[in-house]
Amino acid sequence: MIRFYFHPTPNPAKIALFLEEAGLAYETMPVDTSRGEQHAPAFRAINPNGKVPAIVDTDGPGGNEARVFDSSAILLYLGDKTGRFIGTPADRPELLSWMFLIATGIGPFSGQAVHFQHAAPEKLAYAINRYRREIERHYQVLEDHMVGRDFIVGSEYTIADMSAWGWLDRAPRVLPMEGDTLAGFPNLKRWFQAIDARPAVARARAVGKNHAFKKEMDEETRRALFPSNFPAVAG
Repeated sequence: MIRFYFHPTPNPAKIALFLEEAGLAYETMPVDTSRGEQHAPAFRAINPNGKVPAIVDTDGPGGNEARVFDSSAILLYLGDKTGRFIGTPADRPELLSWMFLIATGIGPFSGQAVHFQHAAPEKLAYAINRYRREIERHYQVLEDHMVGRDFIVGSEYTIADMSAWGWLDRAPRVLPMEGDTLAGFPNLKRWFQAIDARPAVARARAVGKNHAFKKEMDEETRRALFPSNFPAVAG
């Protein structure tokens, strides 16, 4: 059984998609990051970094319980555990390369683009331009790579597609503009639409829908989501 620590944001969505694609038994453990539940000692024991997603595999290596945190690590772990969605052995160098590009490029730059456009108290033109341009650059890298390709790695659907889908699904929020955000990236759009049409995607989108996550962006939420912006409270 997989205990899946979840909030409805892009990185957990990737894990929801894998779990649904693989048909693994899992239990959703909501973590309301807007209420600061990611900072609770019980959750920090699972992910010391205080971020979602995280999983606990009750049947980990050697039959022992194992924790895994960070979406890329979880995808690689689950892929290796099940032997699914990891391509062929010959695909491994490309798989790792694209997984790390998404983890170090598309993911964090998308997150910062969202922050400075939608959450920052001041709309800093330099920061907004910086992150929007970098996202456009990353999208173009994928656009060029996807010419004549159906999947990011090899000839099969893999965790690289799942990982990229998690963030491309939020493209209109990451790179808001008039019209279709992906219109200027036709190969990327074609790929995204094909992944998005998979039946498991609809099931992944439904994960956590029965939980009332906090939506208000108030002082509690800002302190929970951006704790480094505030002075530490003396214990």
